[in-house]
Amino acid sequence: MKEQIKISYASAIREAFIYLLDSYPEVFVMGQGVWSPWYVGQSMTDLDKKYGKSRIIDTPVSEAVVTGAGLGAAISGMKPIIVHPRMDFMLYAIDQIVNQAAKWSHMFGGNINNPSLTIRAMINRGGEQGAQHSQALHSWFAHIPGLRVVMPSSPLDARDLLISSVLSPDPVLYIDDRWLYQEEQMIEHIVEKDLSNEEPVVLKKGNDLTVVSCGFSTKLASEAIDKFCCEDVSIELIDLRILNPIKPEIIFKSISKTKKLLCIDGGWSSCGIASEIISLVCQEMSDVLISKPRKITLPDCPAPSVNILENSYYFNCDDILEVFSNMLP
Repeated sequence: MKEQIKISYASAIREAFIYLLDSYPEVFVMGQGVWSPWYVGQSMTDLDKKYGKSRIIDTPVSEAVVTGAGLGAAISGMKPIIVHPRMDFMLYAIDQIVNQAAKWSHMFGGNINNPSLTIRAMINRGGEQGAQHSQALHSWFAHIPGLRVVMPSSPLDARDLLISSVLSPDPVLYIDDRWLYQEEQMIEHIVEKDLSNEEPVVLKKGNDLTVVSCGFSTKLASEAIDKFCCEDVSIELIDLRILNPIKPEIIFKSISKTKKLLCIDGGWSSCGIASEIISLVCQEMSDVLISKPRKITLPDCPAPSVNILENSYYFNCDDILEVFSNMLP
């Protein structure tokens, strides 16, 4: 029998770092605050002591320089992991990510390998952090060809998808959400997986409604399904996991059974992941749907800085339950 251990989302990320640093000498980590035991959610505690400060490099506050240096190392054959503790400020590195890393092989006609660069970007929401410290910008980067975008919702995926990202020959944006750091799960030993083969997974099976979500929204959706009480009605939950490229076949298969779709995303509605999933389904299966697809997203305005307003701004389990009741008999 395979041994299982119970581990938190944040600890699972740390386990992935340990595995990669132990197994691959070309892996190293750079970023702001990576020597701090708390600044990155305790997901890197004591790694600088274990592997030395030549492999765990705490950098000055310059997102553009750090990402550019990591890209150069990746082009030279290393496997750097760049840590951005706030996705908002990672925007200073847009040129390195979007114009350089994602385009490198393409600009040379495919004759040069892609840089094996992994960028860990963290979403920080709530806690009265306000509009400039709380943005979930995953939809932005999922729009970019040549950049793989990963968004784990469970401790197992937090660990295994980080490992797969670093071992991928392509540049990868790995997005984790601090609202998930305390989530726990029983997981088994590590098995390396090819990121290009990863796809959405069905977390809960059902017959009457398909729910598609990603990241923290998957946790909320799962909790809402567990609380939803309606006799002879069941809901299927699909965790997207990989935002670019999206592999919709599992979603299509579910829709062919349930004939109803709800997309839940912790980003904004306009040009977002929820809109993209609905678009894909409507293009391929509009004749199958028996009701209009619905989506739950953030209001189209910046995040507030006051707790009482945050309670209205961020949707919760009860909001999802209300939509379930409207969509199901």
